Amino acid sequence: MECGDRSRFIGYDDIYIQEADIYSYSYNTSFDGEGAITSAIDYVVTEDLPQLYILEGHGEQELPANFSEQIEKENIETNTLSLLTVDAVPEDADAVLIYEPASDLSSEEAQMLSEYAENGGKLLVIAGPTQDENLENLSGILAEYGIETCEGIVVEGDRERYTLQPHVLLPEMNEHEITSSLIEEHYYPNMPISQGLIVNEEKAGRAVTELLTTSPASFSKISGYSLSTYEKEEGDIDGPFAVAVSIDCANEGQIVWFSSAAFLDDMYNALSSGSNSDLAMNALSSLIGENEAMAIRSKSLNYNYLSISDSVASLLKALMIGIFPLAYLGIGTCIILKRRRKQSEAC
Repeated sequence: MECGDRSRFIGYDDIYIQEADIYSYSYNTSFDGEGAITSAIDYVVTEDLPQLYILEGHGEQELPANFSEQIEKENIETNTLSLLTVDAVPEDADAVLIYEPASDLSSEEAQMLSEYAENGGKLLVIAGPTQDENLENLSGILAEYGIETCEGIVVEGDRERYTLQPHVLLPEMNEHEITSSLIEEHYYPNMPISQGLIVNEEKAGRAVTELLTTSPASFSKISGYSLSTYEKEEGDIDGPFAVAVSIDCANEGQIVWFSSAAFLDDMYNALSSGSNSDLAMNALSSLIGENEAMAIRSKSLNYNYLSISDSVASLLKALMIGIFPLAYLGIGTCIILKRRRKQSEAC
């Protein structure tokens, strides 16, 4: 694809994508030609691409490969940002991303981000509980909007609301432009190792929307990473909790906050059939001005097999080979005899 000074090459590996299946030890093949071509066209014809600044300087982890590829496919240019070397967030920033910081921000940095959001900036935070340090200054941004962060890790008590283990949550998605496409397609994002968020409705008002919520049977284990049991113990905090929120700030600013950093890891993203990264991309697209990710999902080329038990197989054989043919034969015989009887009566 070429237009003016811009060009993008689409290779065979961009059209036919192979991904390892960690459960079957095989490869899944999908066709992504439509998405690759659409993305390339958008790239070469767009003059000003959205600018995403990724915060650094606090032990932030590198973005997972799958999420980085989706950002690139969305034609969003990424830049690094250290708040220690600037007086304010750059003016050309369409959004700022904070991904899995290991240590807390300074109070000055947190204040700078808060002012950025209040002045119309867009902030995406993906930060869960840490092992060694509480992110008090970063969490203080939420406190301004009536949202309290709970100590520990959220555990789900309702078996229908978690997968694999009780700390790998299957939260309920509430209607919002970020979640609506996933709700319509019946996708189920999971949120592992999450920090509970409690929204004070009186203080938050309409400014805060709870995107993902746990069940009333959930609770937060204050022992955190040191938990030795999933049973509720004395001192644990009762749920339900929000594990993702969207905040409308002054001057059309917006904050989207996910309280799990691990949900974009390849293992958990594969467990959700890619809906975890789709959810994050929908949030990022909403922040930079799109209702949902422009990127088109790839189409699987794998066969889908139906597995049934021996008893069901025997029943189907009896129906298809014996009962249904005999039934059709009987019906046909009755129809023929009835017609012959009418012909005889007519003569």
